[in-house]
Amino acid sequence: QVQLVESGGGLVQAGGSLRLSCAASGRTFSGASMGWFRQAPGKEREFVAAISRSGTTTYYADSVKGRFAISRDNAKNTVNLQMNSLKPEDTAVYYCAADYGKYSGRYYSIQEYDYWGQGTQVTVSS
Repeated sequence: QVQLVESGGGLVQAGGSLRLSCAASGRTFSGASMGWFRQAPGKEREFVAAISRSGTTTYYADSVKGRFAISRDNAKNTVNLQMNSLKPEDTAVYYCAADYGKYSGRYYSIQEYDYWGQGTQVTVSS
């Protein structure tokens, strides 16, 4: 079993920054591709960013490209999401997720991920 615990959410003004962290335990962290997703009220959960097992490859949703950066530290079993130039439309609960399956290229798909954190709220005021 894998436990994922997100932290770093909060309230920030538009244009500000936040750094989310996700601490993993229970299985070899470097064996998982990691992703960040978000869910706004009344909307479906959507892909934000993903990072490969080694950390050498990253992927982003078009809506956050150039503003957000995903990174991981396999020695510390953590994955981070640096969010800059935040907009009110970034308001959502943010979830980290772990994919221990064979690489499929579908890093954007919720179904690819085996474990999920409980989420952390990010609120961006205008």
